[in-house]
Amino acid sequence: MTVTVLVADDEEITRTGLQILLGARPGLEVIGEAADGVAAVSLAERLRPNVVLMDVRMPGMDGIEATRRLQSALPDPPKVVVITTFENDDYVYDALRAGASGFVLKRAPIEQIAHAVQLVATTDSVLFPDVVRRLVAARPAPPRPPRGGPALTGRELEILRLMATGLSNPGIADRLVVSLETVKTHVSNLLAKLGARNRTQAVILAYEYGFVVPGAGAVAL
Repeated sequence: MTVTVLVADDEEITRTGLQILLGARPGLEVIGEAADGVAAVSLAERLRPNVVLMDVRMPGMDGIEATRRLQSALPDPPKVVVITTFENDDYVYDALRAGASGFVLKRAPIEQIAHAVQLVATTDSVLFPDVVRRLVAARPAPPRPPRGGPALTGRELEILRLMATGLSNPGIADRLVVSLETVKTHVSNLLAKLGARNRTQAVILAYEYGFVVPGAGAVAL
């Protein structure tokens, strides 16, 4: 499978560098560049890439709003990987909250950036769950017990906790000794109940509602 990529960044040198370096990686093809969020949404709607590598801080429409619009504008939106300078950044959290599947740092080796793009395009794992947990833990603690959260079954809570560790559907099935189809059904129900567009957003909402406690690795009942 060749993963098609759209690069969105307001710095031309960054866009050019990513296009050259990612385009040289086996299984990746950069099919477009955008200098701001408006262009990123427009090009993504026209080119339909598998993944948008999205800078968060861009003039006009930033990467957060662009991510949000992509998730609502397309029935099968591309995965979004945020690329940013700073790890502990409210922009990163807000982009993940808006539906981005994960993020990488601009200073990361190209191998890591390429791996992140391929991971979100070809698997159902949560990208870098430890970092997502740290981002959530750095924010004000949600109320306990969760207010306004959906009613989840015991099995759904168990699967949500395993999702928060980054496990894929096959990994969860192996851990719980259940069929893959059973896990897929529970995950689909979880996304619907949480109102989440992807697993990363579901995990963030799980932390916000208090279903999963950062650092404790336990489900809050």
